[in-house]
Amino acid sequence: MTKIQLITLGDPRSAAAEAYRTLRTNLMFSSVEQPIHTLLVTSSAADEGKSALLANLAVAFAQGGNKTILVDADLRKPSQHNIWGLSSERGLTTMILEDSALSTPPLVNTEVPNLQVLPAGPLPPNAADVLSSQRMTEIIGLLKARANYVLFDSPPVLAATDAALLGSKLDGVLLVVRAGHTRRDQAARARQTLERVHARIVGAVLSDAPKESAAGYYG
Repeated sequence: MTKIQLITLGDPRSAAAEAYRTLRTNLMFSSVEQPIHTLLVTSSAADEGKSALLANLAVAFAQGGNKTILVDADLRKPSQHNIWGLSSERGLTTMILEDSALSTPPLVNTEVPNLQVLPAGPLPPNAADVLSSQRMTEIIGLLKARANYVLFDSPPVLAATDAALLGSKLDGVLLVVRAGHTRRDQAARARQTLERVHARIVGAVLSDAPKESAAGYYG
């Protein structure tokens, strides 16, 4: 994965980039009474484009003048550091392990104004335990205080319990569905899994859609 996936940077006038801006606006106004400041972007299964979609969405939020933090909470197969060309030596798990990292998070500035990335960091043997911990709840609060929006990547819902555990701690969950790839039963099971832990599903977004429909969203 490389920056070529960031259509919001490479071709900001394209229909796809405009679709990300529309998605950003829809999320910002999806609930006035329950505003979304922390959001998990995940999928039901692997290879559905969630990480690239999240990176582009983060760019759209930042380009809109919103201070944005993108967190790679996929502690099994992280990819945001590859998308952005960053080191993942320090990151989210560093904040779990080191008290000093709580006051000075290892956030990395990007070429996009208003956008910082928190890589995954060293991968733990017990990702689910890390994400469900009280320490993780504390980290979410600390990051939320530093930005208007904090967007999280995670493993697919059906691949591990991580997404459900993390989603239950956040303001909302956006489910990525890949056109011509995601099976209907998998999407249904992913939704049920998230609802079981009372995660708030704010909608679904269609990735890899035909050009005429760009990135479809429904809430």
